[in-house]
Amino acid sequence: MRWRALWLAALLGAGAAQASPPPVAITGGAVQGTTDAHGTRIFRTIPYAAPPLGALRWRPPGPVEPWKGWRNGAKSGPSCLQNDYGWNHADYVRASEDCLTLDVATPALTGKRPVMVWIHGGSNRAGSAGDTVLSPLARRGFVLVAIQYRLGIFGNLPHRALASEQGGHAGNYGLMDQIAALRWVQANIARFGGDPANVTIFGESAGAQDVGLLLAAQGAKGLFARAIMQSGTPSFGLSWRPLPEALRLGDQLDAMLGTDGSVEPLRAASAHALLEADRALHDPALESDDFLWLRTTIDGAVLPDTPAVLLAHAPPRPVIIGSNRAEFGLPGGRAHRDAGVDAAFGPNADKARAYYHLDQGDPPADPRLGNRDLRIATDILFRCPAGQWADLLSRAGSKVWRYEFDLAANGGLSFHGSDIPYVLGDARFGSLSLADYWLSFAGRGDPNDDARPPWPAFGANKEQLLFSASGAQTQAQEASPCQWMIQP
Repeated sequence: MRWRALWLAALLGAGAAQASPPPVAITGGAVQGTTDAHGTRIFRTIPYAAPPLGALRWRPPGPVEPWKGWRNGAKSGPSCLQNDYGWNHADYVRASEDCLTLDVATPALTGKRPVMVWIHGGSNRAGSAGDTVLSPLARRGFVLVAIQYRLGIFGNLPHRALASEQGGHAGNYGLMDQIAALRWVQANIARFGGDPANVTIFGESAGAQDVGLLLAAQGAKGLFARAIMQSGTPSFGLSWRPLPEALRLGDQLDAMLGTDGSVEPLRAASAHALLEADRALHDPALESDDFLWLRTTIDGAVLPDTPAVLLAHAPPRPVIIGSNRAEFGLPGGRAHRDAGVDAAFGPNADKARAYYHLDQGDPPADPRLGNRDLRIATDILFRCPAGQWADLLSRAGSKVWRYEFDLAANGGLSFHGSDIPYVLGDARFGSLSLADYWLSFAGRGDPNDDARPPWPAFGANKEQLLFSASGAQTQAQEASPCQWMIQP
């Protein structure tokens, strides 16, 4: 996952700082930012909730703690606590439990501009807002916000003692953080020249999953107008995790740490001990615990039912959804391939096995899809769920545009994250960039513009737009086993 660091190389540098903009009065106090060489006003490390420390660990986010004077918003703050997985080493080194902050970039403090709120990826266990606000998007007349939220065991732990103190519900604290951040945007973004009635949430990987969950979450109703999901959907095609099953993860934690089932010793535990325990938690329903915090818990509060059910009662909103042509390989490796196919396709597993020729020798790798196992993983975790959710959202009344991205900066396969420099950076294919479509969509709810190839809305014919080295072309739905995959 080196892309999470490498995509920053695609950004234009922020340039030397110019005269600071005036302090901005916001919830809790005032913040002083900086102005870059392009005239973009940048405000970093703005708190949108109380630090989730001590007794606030594993509780819904509390109100911002007021401060006197003005906060220095010139420097990036700590990321949220996370283990070191290599690709996120920089975030791991600067992590803190006091991390519920967001960054804002704006062309000016006046006006009424469209707002785009980025939710970072990282399997809901790693990553940060990083330098997202240095993206060129803000130079194109948009207000850009990048939020942080609790990760891993700190943001997702279901535990019986927590459920006892919180009305029978537990887990999804990171999702609660995201809702709190969106409420902050509604209350404050006009002071940064943004229009609270014109907010688009967008994210990649786990960030896209969370965007999908926010579309369904009742607590997020009215907090944004439209959404973009890049390479991620609610639960990534995995089964939902009911709360009684989820609470067993808390039981595991008690056994590992020798706690007695009460929450006090867990809230007193060191961050290091909890991070070590996070690595050892196991979900027997998964072929790989890399996906532990991507399997969605139906906690009964933020998500009182499955997202598929909740969306039937959620307000329809325009949505872009898509995936990359060759995302990444099978979690758990090839040894878990057959079990993964069985879980994804259920009673239709034999049809899927025949489609992929799994009882035959390895076929040659496809030049754009990769080898067979990469294709299976991309289908099960990304391509098929993207199609299912496009169909589900469309049937629920949302206008949907679906895409597939088949372009990599080095000319290779379009692996997971290959799209990010084309959205947040300056990377282009010919005269086009994903950002061109994204900005049109965020500005007025439709990605189309007369200057670009048309993008038909997803409907009965299930057309999508393919972004490739040849440009952008409308593509009919390809033959695939997605029709046999278990529905969300």
